[in-house]
Amino acid sequence: MDARRARRRAWRRAPGPRMTGARARSAEDWWWDRLAPSGSGYHLLQADSMLLVLPGPGPVRARAHRRTTRRIQRPLPLGPAATAKPRARPRPEPTPVPEQEPDPGWGDRIPLEVLVQIFGLLVAADGPLPFLSRAARVCRRWHQAASQPALWHTVTLSPPLAARGVKSSVKAEKKLLASLEWLMPSRFSQLQRLTLIHWKSQVHPVLKLVSEFCPRLTFLKLSDCHSVTADALIMLAKACHQLHSLDLQHSMVESTAVVSFLEEAGPRMRKLWLTYSSQTTAILGALLGSCCPKLQVLEVSTGINRNNTPLLLPVEALQKGCPQLQVLRLLNLMWLPKPSGRGTALGPGFPTLEELCLASSTCNFVSNEVLGRLLHGSPNLRLLDLRGCARITPAGLHDLPCQELEQLHLGLYGMSDRLTLAKEGSSLLTQKWHHTLRELDLSGQGFSEKDLEQALAAFSDTRGSSHPALYSLNLRGTQVTANTVSSVISSCPGLLYLNLESCRCLPRGLKRAYRGLEEVRWCLEQLLTSRPPSS
Repeated sequence: MDARRARRRAWRRAPGPRMTGARARSAEDWWWDRLAPSGSGYHLLQADSMLLVLPGPGPVRARAHRRTTRRIQRPLPLGPAATAKPRARPRPEPTPVPEQEPDPGWGDRIPLEVLVQIFGLLVAADGPLPFLSRAARVCRRWHQAASQPALWHTVTLSPPLAARGVKSSVKAEKKLLASLEWLMPSRFSQLQRLTLIHWKSQVHPVLKLVSEFCPRLTFLKLSDCHSVTADALIMLAKACHQLHSLDLQHSMVESTAVVSFLEEAGPRMRKLWLTYSSQTTAILGALLGSCCPKLQVLEVSTGINRNNTPLLLPVEALQKGCPQLQVLRLLNLMWLPKPSGRGTALGPGFPTLEELCLASSTCNFVSNEVLGRLLHGSPNLRLLDLRGCARITPAGLHDLPCQELEQLHLGLYGMSDRLTLAKEGSSLLTQKWHHTLRELDLSGQGFSEKDLEQALAAFSDTRGSSHPALYSLNLRGTQVTANTVSSVISSCPGLLYLNLESCRCLPRGLKRAYRGLEEVRWCLEQLLTSRPPSS
């Protein structure tokens, strides 16, 4: 009743004409029953013939009223939380989607054997350090693969560059030695090649560890190492029964230590590298005494501080002491062969020698007679390096017994102006070895234009079934002409290196070194286009 009375009161107060009596009450009830249900909070306004319904502050809707009633009926918590705002009703969470487990990666799924083979390829290219030490930190599978002793067959150990001072070097070597004390028993059981560089004070402890835990060692290199004692080398020779190669170049080692080592391990020694000093004579004396009958590689070179004292080398005695020598290198060394008496027979030679290198930056005493004493019994020679040997002539080379020489180096660098050089005879070299030569170096030689043309024309001989094997030709500083160069390029399709620097007979712009097939072909095109027209 109260609501109906309020509606009627509002209807009567509305401005404009209105009806009275029963008609007015029925019209008012019809509008409210249809347009303004109970509790909607609408106002009815009538202006002239229009009836306008506007929302107003009335009772809340029934649904909101019921929600408010439920909130009021809910008991409030006691304590400080009672004054807090009521929490909103939590929204229903979506149905959880089952998540996939994290992918451990291909490193955990790949078989261990395959992973070891992959690591082996990287180790063969760059060495085990520091790759293996870093790979061991990736995961357990990688740690297991990196710990395989088969991957640690070649190791190079050197203190950090920042620790090259006296005091800091000692500390760095001791720190590295502490790591090796743990690393060698677990990793180096199959170590075959070991290189120590710039060790100044801890060489003996390192070699002691090697003798205890590296029974398969075959190669040892000590570069710029000091304090190498005889006890350490002898201990190593007794413990490592497979050790057959020793490189002592640029290291301070007493000759007595080397001789003692060779006496212990001499019968199995295959390769030996030495730096020439005043003590080299004692070591060579041990070799001449047949302490290393199976030696295959012997290299003696000068150090940073050049020794100007000539080395007296008895050629025939060396041939008897090392009959199986395959490689002999006397690099940048001033040496003299021990003179042979009149009527003295030649030595046995080096029947298995394949490489002879007598290269020197200064004039030496190697002549045709000395070369004949060295190579008279070497038919299998493949490489002959005589750079700086200005006394060697083409006639002396032509008399050598080797028939399949592949590399011939006769370059004279910075000394051709002070010597009287041969003008003819280069054709004797190419006619003998044009079918097997792969590298030819005539830099600085004084052969004439005509002689070089005849010599290089041998590579144009097409009587053979295949093209010449020449792929490297050095004509720097010679009198070669453009016609000769273009002819040899056309005849040798495999030519990959051509040096024409300081060739006075060539056109300007072409006197340089050409590397690669494309550059050599470009040189040929330029030579053909720059050739003067024939009359």
